[in-house]
Amino acid sequence: MLNAIAGKLRGIGHRIIDRLWRLGAAVRFFGYTLIYSGESFRRLHLTIREIYFTGVMSLVIILVSAFFVGMVLALQGYNTLQKYGSSEAIGVLVALSLVRELGPVVTALLFAGRAGTAITAEIGLMKTTEQLSAMEMMAVSPIARVVAPRFWAGVISMPLLAALFSMVGILGGYLVAVPLIGVDHGAFWSQMQANVDFQADIVNGVIKSAVFGVACTMIALFEGFDAPPTAEGVSRATTRTVVNSSLAVLGLDFVLTSFMIS
Repeated sequence: MLNAIAGKLRGIGHRIIDRLWRLGAAVRFFGYTLIYSGESFRRLHLTIREIYFTGVMSLVIILVSAFFVGMVLALQGYNTLQKYGSSEAIGVLVALSLVRELGPVVTALLFAGRAGTAITAEIGLMKTTEQLSAMEMMAVSPIARVVAPRFWAGVISMPLLAALFSMVGILGGYLVAVPLIGVDHGAFWSQMQANVDFQADIVNGVIKSAVFGVACTMIALFEGFDAPPTAEGVSRATTRTVVNSSLAVLGLDFVLTSFMIS
């Protein structure tokens, strides 16, 4: 009995130590990425290529999702506001929901599912085929050549994708609210313009999306760089990227919202 309890305690201790070790390794990895960012900026074409891979290639899923999210927001919001005689405020509801919350959060979740997993799988495959080791033998830093361009590409792409998500979502809400439901065109846009504040709403949404970009991209890079050089190791690292990125986005969203509201 005592041996079984001791074995369970040892297992819990090993898992805690492993989590702490990975957290420290991730912080160190993030520091090295920032240190070697200067070298990656001298090869600007690498960052531009990764912006195309992470940002432009994610546009389809981002824009299509935004359009339907905006349409659903307009339908649900109209049914709720109509009960209180405030159906003309549907534009404010759609805009604030997208700019403050859904734009940055849903974009980050989609980014983690599409671009984050691709980054992890690509770097994990490079590690499996010993391409990273070959770079080190040629005195080329893998962090400067592989990691840093992808990191800054994700950080730059995320706010742009979130802004496009909010814009297309508002367009989807407009198409449902005005032509389909019959909300007044002028009331939709004028109330939105009067109630959406640039600093309190738009700037805070940009800050959220930038923080989410740092978190999602760094998690994807670290999981790929830390993946065991096997097919099973890369597949598990890809799964951890989606799970950890989603949890990080939702947790950071709560923390940032608390600071912004207070």
